[in-house]
Amino acid sequence: MSIKTGADLIAEAKNRIRQVSIEEVRAQLGAPGAPVLLDVREPNETNLGRLPGAIVLPRGTMETKIEALVPRDAYLVIYCASGNRSALAADTLQQMGYHNVASMMDGFNGWAVSGGPVEH
Repeated sequence: MSIKTGADLIAEAKNRIRQVSIEEVRAQLGAPGAPVLLDVREPNETNLGRLPGAIVLPRGTMETKIEALVPRDAYLVIYCASGNRSALAADTLQQMGYHNVASMMDGFNGWAVSGGPVEH
């Protein structure tokens, strides 16, 4: 078995999942079939704000709590600060039977820089 770096794991996850742009997410908000937004950042990060209506569920507890919060057939867009943890989270959720999931590229940092609405 070969040893992999964190960067390897992230790259592999990104190849197995769907990624959506900030512009795609912005266009989907408020529209019919809008995604459930899942923020997998840590509390010290979410204190800076989150996408409007997002469910906050840190990456470290996601696997044990997601099933009580979100049905498996929901359309989920997952984000973190930059798009790396959300890619890993999306990959994990696919393995858990969530098949309509995507990771938002550039994450919350990109969202905030682009002028997207932020909820506190």
